[in-house]
Amino acid sequence: MQFKRSRTLSTRLDVAPMADVVFLLLIFFMLSTSFVVQPGIQIKLPKAVTSEIQLKKDLILTITAENILFLNEELITLDELGEALQAAFAQRKDRILIIKADQEVKHGMVVQAMDIAKMNGADRLVIATEPKLL
Repeated sequence: MQFKRSRTLSTRLDVAPMADVVFLLLIFFMLSTSFVVQPGIQIKLPKAVTSEIQLKKDLILTITAENILFLNEELITLDELGEALQAAFAQRKDRILIIKADQEVKHGMVVQAMDIAKMNGADRLVIATEPKLL
């Protein structure tokens, strides 16, 4: 006696080759990505777990390890800082100053810059840090 065989096609999708392709694409894009080097003044920022990334173009005061000040990458002295901040804040609706101080800068220098900024119209002061890996 012969039985009637039913021919069913197995429509199974093998995901192992697809995972391999996705993994290879991921490696390709990771290796071919060009990393952006931030031009300008080289400083080593302190690290903090709670740091946030700033995306807007804000007013940035940079203090190097040699106590040299830059306001938006323009060389400035501590005596000129007050007038420069007043002029900069007059052109902006937000009066936020980001202070990027090298980790080697003395605390007193940063506090002095913060005092000058507050006296000349800064509503908010932000200390820039780099994210710290746990």
